[in-house]
Amino acid sequence: MAQESTTLTTSQRTMQYPQTKTVDVTDDYHGHRVADPYRWLEDTESEETAAWVEAQNKVTQAYLQSLPERESMRARLEKLWNYERFGLPSHKGDYYIYSHNNGLQNQSILYKADSLDGERQVLIDPNTLSEDGTVALGSTVTSKDGKLLAYSLADGGSDWRTWKVRDVATGNDLDDIVRWSKFSGIAWMPDASGFFYARYTAPVEGQELTGTNENQRLYFHRLGDDQSKDTLILERPDEPKWGFSPTVTDDGRYLVIHNWKGSEPKSQVFIKDLTDPDAKVEPFITGFDAEYEWIASVGATHYFVTDNEAPKRRMIAVAVGQSDRENWKEVIPESDDVLESASLFGETFYLGYLKDARSRVARYSIEGNFVDDLPLPGVGSASGFGGRQDATETFFDFTNYVTPGEIYRIDLTTGETSLWRRPETPIQVDDYVTEQLFATSKDGTQVPVIVTRHRDTKLDGSNRTLLYAYGGFNISLTPAFSPANAAWIENGGIYAVANLRGGGEYGRDWHEAGMRLNKQNVFDDFIAAAEHLIDKGYTQSSRLAVRGGSNGGLLVGAVMTQRPELFGACLPAVGVMDMLRFHKFTIGWAWATEYGSSDEADQIENLLSYSPLHNLKSGTCYPATLITTADRDDRVVPGHSFKFAAALQAAQSCDNPTLIRIETRAGHGAGTPVSKRIDEYADLWAFLLDNLQ
Repeated sequence: MAQESTTLTTSQRTMQYPQTKTVDVTDDYHGHRVADPYRWLEDTESEETAAWVEAQNKVTQAYLQSLPERESMRARLEKLWNYERFGLPSHKGDYYIYSHNNGLQNQSILYKADSLDGERQVLIDPNTLSEDGTVALGSTVTSKDGKLLAYSLADGGSDWRTWKVRDVATGNDLDDIVRWSKFSGIAWMPDASGFFYARYTAPVEGQELTGTNENQRLYFHRLGDDQSKDTLILERPDEPKWGFSPTVTDDGRYLVIHNWKGSEPKSQVFIKDLTDPDAKVEPFITGFDAEYEWIASVGATHYFVTDNEAPKRRMIAVAVGQSDRENWKEVIPESDDVLESASLFGETFYLGYLKDARSRVARYSIEGNFVDDLPLPGVGSASGFGGRQDATETFFDFTNYVTPGEIYRIDLTTGETSLWRRPETPIQVDDYVTEQLFATSKDGTQVPVIVTRHRDTKLDGSNRTLLYAYGGFNISLTPAFSPANAAWIENGGIYAVANLRGGGEYGRDWHEAGMRLNKQNVFDDFIAAAEHLIDKGYTQSSRLAVRGGSNGGLLVGAVMTQRPELFGACLPAVGVMDMLRFHKFTIGWAWATEYGSSDEADQIENLLSYSPLHNLKSGTCYPATLITTADRDDRVVPGHSFKFAAALQAAQSCDNPTLIRIETRAGHGAGTPVSKRIDEYADLWAFLLDNLQ
């Protein structure tokens, strides 16, 4: 165990933490009386909390800056990050549009070019929108004729989006501004007269980052109008937890509305005939019995990927006017691999499958007949395949743990694939090897673990190893390159990713086996993966660290309280740490479908059994821990991490450091400037190098 090391590291010298006051607050949860002494830290906007944050950051930064590896690690990270990166091109009208980063730019720049290899011109440079690079470009959607680009901006990491419209040819913005949109894309009318979008009511001043997000409404914004004049398309005040995502079919005939509630992967679909000015929004698929992802339409026939009667998903066709379930037609049946995505080009479907958390892409005819598998450059993750149904080309990105994102073009006329861009990095990728292991969980379930290391690494149990996972919300972790992870491996470390239950790697059953009353399976899977790495000689407990973010932060918090002796260091990031109150902030209520909530009497004991905040025990020696969060995280509000850090510091019985690093002008992760990401990883990796002794 890390705490038994005979040599005191920097971090094992006695730490002096800021004093955190406690308050006398106790709640009754269905007969369970639970104290909440750090409740005051939930008020993230108060002066008192701000003083606590400043004091904690002062201690944490003094410690991190003293680490011997910190500056050299930051310098190396900067070099590894400094390579060209391209986004997937899209082509409408006269221009190709794609993003590019020269390496160390805080935000990637959006460019236009009149040909794939033509001279590019700046279309949007987010780096000019703020001095510190914290205003990020969110989504971009081009009108059908390619002349207008709707784009969203995220300020300081918040989930709130402000939409603007830019003339692609001139680079000038129109006067249109749409505010208070969140968890919504936009869908252009075919004539570019305006677009559909979803928004919430403007929050109460002072509660922009903590107030509850309910009653999302779908609107139509006509170009040239003030937002106050936007037309309400759909609202359901009787269902405040419903949300709406708009799509306009390629032929412009229908508005298709994906109707979701919370984070549960079950949905409904509404439809509106855009050719009839008097047409109303009509139910199309109802019942919230399964997930229905709209793919394409041909005339009145609409294609969906669904897990209805198919845990690993299949494709169905549903026709307008014949949407009763007995009229549904199966186009492509469920297979042994999980169907993740689909695109229709002409009369060919491109289907993205997952096979043991690795990509496979297959082509099928529109009638549902298998054509062939698309050859991929290797074993890894392929994504993209965007474009209109009448497109003559599409693009995809390929990556794995040792391959930076390569972009390929597919000629949809011939089906041939060609390389468009391959990044050049200062990493000797041939020196690395990736292998897939399978750990056996507590109940016998086989859990995939993908391990990346230097090919000369000796499996003698001495290697510093970082194990990462997520395990929730039907999200699949697939191989992807990271310059930060490359720096870790380059320093002799091993990087492992576990695909736990709760994720989507094996379909609906795999997800449901790790949610609500089954949540402990996720923690058991993670613990099994850690023990497997030790048993197979990759590492030992004192040299093993675990990391995860958001739901993965909850994961790390849960396993470090259940098995503190198993790990040498823990890195919980932006985690859901208070399982009794998560649903009371921003979009947290939406996660009750995944976790259950303390409002439900049959869930309270399960939540209490693993809630990280409530399972810290005074007098326990916890692993060296560096908690990370951000002051503008309005997804998982930072109060979770604040309370957990205070409680962990109070409970810690040994000299292992228990620190919290609170980033400013940042949020849940998306859009974080490159400079801030490099600083954070320099801190994380230096912390691990000092503690995994």
